[in-house]
Amino acid sequence: MKHPLTSTIITYNEERNIARCIDALLPISDEIIVLDSFSTDKTVEICKAKGVRIEQREWKGYSNAKNYLNQLATHEYIFSVDADEAPDAVLQKEIMLQKQVGFKGVYAVNRLTNYCGKWIKHSGWYPDVKTRIFPKSESLWEGEYVHEELVIKNNPTPKQLKGHLLHYSYYSQKEHRARADKYSELTAVKMYKKGKRVGPLKPYISALGRFVAMYLIKAGFLDGSAGFHIARISALSNIYKYKELIRLQNENN
Repeated sequence: MKHPLTSTIITYNEERNIARCIDALLPISDEIIVLDSFSTDKTVEICKAKGVRIEQREWKGYSNAKNYLNQLATHEYIFSVDADEAPDAVLQKEIMLQKQVGFKGVYAVNRLTNYCGKWIKHSGWYPDVKTRIFPKSESLWEGEYVHEELVIKNNPTPKQLKGHLLHYSYYSQKEHRARADKYSELTAVKMYKKGKRVGPLKPYISALGRFVAMYLIKAGFLDGSAGFHIARISALSNIYKYKELIRLQNENN
């Protein structure tokens, strides 16, 4: 095997997902490291039972956590996954092939999301290409609040791997709304600190635009009722995001 691979995972209360994630990574990884933010469920217990390396540290944000994991990795090449993700058989085979010939540059995977039991093929959620395999010595995660971004030296074009990174995202609409609102709140803070200011109609204009884009333009209707709820919740969270931004504007005026 020319190039060994370290797989890295961030966890906090992921007992329903972590076993599936680790099981899918074991055949392709030479090392699996989990960074846990002091879970209160069985996450740590499951990781120990699976025999993977687990470290615990207080939460300092996505980019900070992923950069810390990169430093812990024994091997140069890293496969960064979330606890609710798992490579399918085709992607596993592709990664093994790259290991045999030797990794070079960076690699992108196509993420396929499962929403309340349904695989989503439209709605702006698919294709969902992410750069996830990279050399640690030339890579850095950036982003202070939300939506961390992988920055790679000389900005190489990623090689697209076949197969899917299966993403078991939301088990209920209630969970989707809660997480979407959490991201919206963080995004509002980020926008405010960057100097963005909006008027009172912005939340509703933005929400309408988001719904139309996801449900009609990006063919969310082809995902059935799941597509409708994805567009609906995304629109509602857009209202929340801009209302939060307006609240911050008013508070600090």
